Amino acid sequence: MSAYIAEFFGTALLILFGNGVVANVVLSKTKGHNSGWIVISAGWGLAVFVGAFCANKYSGAHLNPAVTLAAVITGKLESNMALGYVIAQLLGAMLGSLLVFVFYREHFLATNDQDAKLACFCTSPNIRNLGQSLICEAIGTYALILPILLMVSPSLVPVTSDEPTNKLGLGALELLPVGLLVFGIGLSLGGTTGYAINPVRDFGPRLMHAILPIPGKRDSDWGYAWVPIVGPLLGAALAAVTYLALSDLSPLK
Repeated sequence: MSAYIAEFFGTALLILFGNGVVANVVLSKTKGHNSGWIVISAGWGLAVFVGAFCANKYSGAHLNPAVTLAAVITGKLESNMALGYVIAQLLGAMLGSLLVFVFYREHFLATNDQDAKLACFCTSPNIRNLGQSLICEAIGTYALILPILLMVSPSLVPVTSDEPTNKLGLGALELLPVGLLVFGIGLSLGGTTGYAINPVRDFGPRLMHAILPIPGKRDSDWGYAWVPIVGPLLGAALAAVTYLALSDLSPLK
């Protein structure tokens, strides 16, 4: 399997499980209706684990342009591969959100809350302050990317397009901690913006919300859509710079 196909299917699974748990909690007449934020946070942590476990062997399981950007900055992925990763991630996110809509179609029909329907696709702030939301997304992504990078052995050499597997350097045993990390970010830092911390996780499903014939839907809130794109990329870049600085100080270098 190529790295790009792995990123596509891994991201599709990430969104199917992640947005699927949101739909299960917020849509009417589901078995999980109103089960709460802890269920959503746990579901997203498991979603990351499932998607990453399936893609890791072939692509390093970025599933997130913020991770891809950090990998490029730190020399763990060749820059000429980054665009292919991001395109695959975006298309996978769109497929995953389509599957959520198909799966929960009857519950979208049974739900009158337009905001709840939008939440099954993308994030939004509970208090609308775009500057503050940008800061929250940047900090949340920083808290995701730096620990992931610190799990990678500092002795790893930069990968090239001739090396088809494990491009981030995470082994199978590190994938569960990444899922737990996302669970923790959701519990601790998710209450303001819904912790997109992944540009395609938000943009791809938001685009599908705009395209799909969802009954009684609202607008897709494009005025906010740039925040969960720019914020995570800023946070990832800062985390990568921090990692490089820490690597320079490491006695293992």
